[in-house]
Amino acid sequence: MAIFEFLSLLNNLNIKVWLEDGQLRFRAPKGAMTAEIKQQIKERKTEIIAFLQEAQTATQITSLSLVPVTRDQDLPLSFAQQRMWFLSQLDGESTSYNESFQLRIVGKLSWTALEKSINEIIRRHEALRTNFPTVEGIPFQVIKPNLTLNIPVIDVQDFTETAVQQIINQEVSKSFDLGTDTLIRVTLLQQEPESHLLLITMHHIIIDGWSMGIFFKELEALYSAFIQGKPSPLTELTIQYADFALWQRKWLTKEVEDKQLEYWKQQLADAPPLLELPTDYPRPPEQTFAGASVEFHIDADLTSQLITLSQKSGVTLFMTLLTAFAVVLHRYSGQDDICIGSPFANRDRREIETLIGFFVNTLVLRTQLQGNPSFSQLLEKVRSVVGDAYAHQHIPFEQVVEALKPERSLGYNPLFQVMFVLENFSLDTLELPGISLTPEIIDRGSAKFDLGLSMWQTQQGLIGYWEYNTDIFAPDTIGRMINHFQTLLAGIVKNPEQRIGELPLLTESEKHQLLTEWNNTQVEYPVDKCIHQLFEEQVEKTPNAIAVVFENE
Repeated sequence: MAIFEFLSLLNNLNIKVWLEDGQLRFRAPKGAMTAEIKQQIKERKTEIIAFLQEAQTATQITSLSLVPVTRDQDLPLSFAQQRMWFLSQLDGESTSYNESFQLRIVGKLSWTALEKSINEIIRRHEALRTNFPTVEGIPFQVIKPNLTLNIPVIDVQDFTETAVQQIINQEVSKSFDLGTDTLIRVTLLQQEPESHLLLITMHHIIIDGWSMGIFFKELEALYSAFIQGKPSPLTELTIQYADFALWQRKWLTKEVEDKQLEYWKQQLADAPPLLELPTDYPRPPEQTFAGASVEFHIDADLTSQLITLSQKSGVTLFMTLLTAFAVVLHRYSGQDDICIGSPFANRDRREIETLIGFFVNTLVLRTQLQGNPSFSQLLEKVRSVVGDAYAHQHIPFEQVVEALKPERSLGYNPLFQVMFVLENFSLDTLELPGISLTPEIIDRGSAKFDLGLSMWQTQQGLIGYWEYNTDIFAPDTIGRMINHFQTLLAGIVKNPEQRIGELPLLTESEKHQLLTEWNNTQVEYPVDKCIHQLFEEQVEKTPNAIAVVFENE
């Protein structure tokens, strides 16, 4: 029974449940509180508290109106932008926070309609026209009233594949000056008369994963209209990102901040500072963000089974995949206390659901794997952790770090070194008039963390990108880790009640290598000699070699 249904049942029984000073309280008429109901409340206490906290937070969020503000004032950065601005200053010329993707376009493309569509998206969303200059060291949002991109078209029909890849690499590896540069770059490559690649690079400070989904949807709608000579079908936006940034700073009062921060202090108390995965190379004293990524696929059948398992368990697909990822990290590291970073959309307000901008906040999801639980038992724990985190997602990550004061090192990220995300924008092909358009992820050649697993749900199944730091991991290691993750997922859907330490990791080829190839110890012995004679012959061959060891002798 879902938590909402359970609380509705309690309400029908006139059993009142509420939070008081963070503690769960309830009141019931005589005879209503049966032993079974008491037991269910006890078992689902954490889940109930998370639901009620989320409801409280939602009420607080909607109580302060989000309205347009005048632009004739200093416009502060949102908390997320402030964090990203600081990281960008710290990294200097680094491109680790460039967000790049390409759209593969097949068919008779209208360059004019495409350019007009992209410029209309830029006109609609102020975030794409924003710079971040500083005044006495403090950054502010400065919004250009107009910005029109003239998208360059590069004919690469006679170029080799290597030459085309070099152009792509050059585009995604150019850094941005947040104070002066236009923070969106678009280039069109013509590979054949009816085959193009549209390269789009933006700085993370103006966009997040949710925003990319909005970008694709608006591009689809606008191109379809403009190619037919029709006006834009999209409704004008009444709220812009700068309005949200001002609202956020008013809403996140000291009282709200303290409540949210107290949860994270308790949740992450005594968390391990480092996930000590076995690495191929020694960790450098300072992070370099050098990286690579590997694409992999999970077929539609296994994806369907994972979705079914999630539904039966009363969890989301995100929770199931996150739990599986935690199990792989546990099996590799031997640690039973795993902290994984994950971006949460942070879009509780209806007014900002269709806005392009950087809203996301990074949360630390701590998974306790002690006692070798079954996967189902661990999944239940993770559901509770994610629910609690969702209810406390508004406190900026850097404030959590500042409050916890974890052990710091220039060699790794504080609180977590591994990231997981199930993206909510699609990589499925879009069918537009005369063309098909397929979003694709570009290997940026960098890695923000030791490991990062990003996944997308498509019609053909799940697509994953395993990003890794090349200073500490070799490609072969990552390939094995991906295979083990896929093997584990197949084992989970087959038997979710199996204990996590017994779930399969090895592929069939690895099992054959271990059990057959490396276990082939058969040796030919002469049939005309006894064992003592063979022993004597070996003594003559290697008289100084140790034959037998017992204790220290």
